[in-house]
Amino acid sequence: MKKNVLVCGLIGGAWLSIMLVYSIYLCYTRESFDGNMVLGFASMILAFSLIFIAVRNYRNKYNGGVITFGKAFKIGLYIALIASSMYVLTWVIDYYLFVPDFMEKFTAHSIKIAESKGASPAEIAEKAKEMAWYKDAYKNPLMVVLLTYLEVFPLGLIIALIAALILKRKHKKEVVVTN
Repeated sequence: MKKNVLVCGLIGGAWLSIMLVYSIYLCYTRESFDGNMVLGFASMILAFSLIFIAVRNYRNKYNGGVITFGKAFKIGLYIALIASSMYVLTWVIDYYLFVPDFMEKFTAHSIKIAESKGASPAEIAEKAKEMAWYKDAYKNPLMVVLLTYLEVFPLGLIIALIAALILKRKHKKEVVVTN
């Protein structure tokens, strides 16, 4: 189980990290954040789909075709933790070393989007207040880590839960061969 979890977690984490760096690159070269949310969620779903592969692989190859919900969820949870941790580490390195002005750019973009959608001055002020909270939170490295985990880990947890529900099997399937 350890090798299965480690391999899938590292592959998923590498994919998330590559897509994160690419997404940030797009933000800075296009000077636009549009489309990156879709790219981010799609890459997360693709990375966390390895949970299904790992659980099914463990169930069929190493556990005789049987797996409990708890064991399947545990495999998925560990993969989500490994991949999410790699994502967080990549973001922390990227943020502090390469894009320390990210929050300023993202704040300006968020307010610009609100204005372009015809938000009232009160709504724009509320958006500015919300973004000010994030900018302030980003002054604390622990908050950067926590907020980044909250970006990615919940989706991994949900996919681990779904995989465990779908792939659990209490009894080995009997194969009937007829001549």
